[in-house]
Amino acid sequence: MATAATLDELLAPLKADPRHSAVLLDVDGVLAPIVRHADDAHVPEPTRVPLIAVAKRYGLVACVSGRRATTARRIVSLGSITYVGNHGAEVLRGGRTEVELDPEVASWSPRIEAWAREAWNDELHRLRVRAEDKDVIRAYHWRGAPDEAAAEEAVRELARGAEEDGLVVHWGRKVLEVRPPVALNKGRGVEHLLDGTDITAAVYVGDDNTDLDAFEALRRLAADGRLQAAVCVGVASDETPPELESQADVLVDGPVGVRALLSALVA
Repeated sequence: MATAATLDELLAPLKADPRHSAVLLDVDGVLAPIVRHADDAHVPEPTRVPLIAVAKRYGLVACVSGRRATTARRIVSLGSITYVGNHGAEVLRGGRTEVELDPEVASWSPRIEAWAREAWNDELHRLRVRAEDKDVIRAYHWRGAPDEAAAEEAVRELARGAEEDGLVVHWGRKVLEVRPPVALNKGRGVEHLLDGTDITAAVYVGDDNTDLDAFEALRRLAADGRLQAAVCVGVASDETPPELESQADVLVDGPVGVRALLSALVA
């Protein structure tokens, strides 16, 4: 876990010039604790308080989620910040009501819908796999299923079928996502969000393999000179992927550690 001194040192460039700094955070497992049923996720009020303070002080504050942007906003319950949804396919800017869609990704929506309708079967239903419609992405959750091992195996069979049909699969924490075969990841979303801004320093906070693309994007922007400082924070849990541990600049301990990080940004 990060020591306070280490975290303070990493955050120093952002705190020195907050108006030209970005604070980018995943939602599930970062701001909102992981729950048995994904629909029950919410950001606790003790976390929202420092998040609101960060939003008032920093130039850009955004949640970057695998969920739909509108769903992420509902979970966080803060309309003044920006939400990047569906791993970069959507942007819902602070204070606005219309979601901006990536045209290349959006064109795949009818095919993904048809595939999902055909792929669903009685076995998945019997094992209580939960399908989540995210428009251009379909997610299949087995967390909380009565027999998680059997449910996972059924989902893996679904994944094999998706790949045979030319779609892309991505694994998260007890969830499979089936995506269109286009560049679609949180790194693309982060780069799009920062493009054309005057942001010179950024921190990204994530807890899963899907967040590694965002880490890479920040480091690429720093290497190209578009950012003067890039900080990649991993959020540790019992399910932390080894790749996240190895690629993070520092680890914090769960959503409570993220809350402390937010407080440090406005201290």
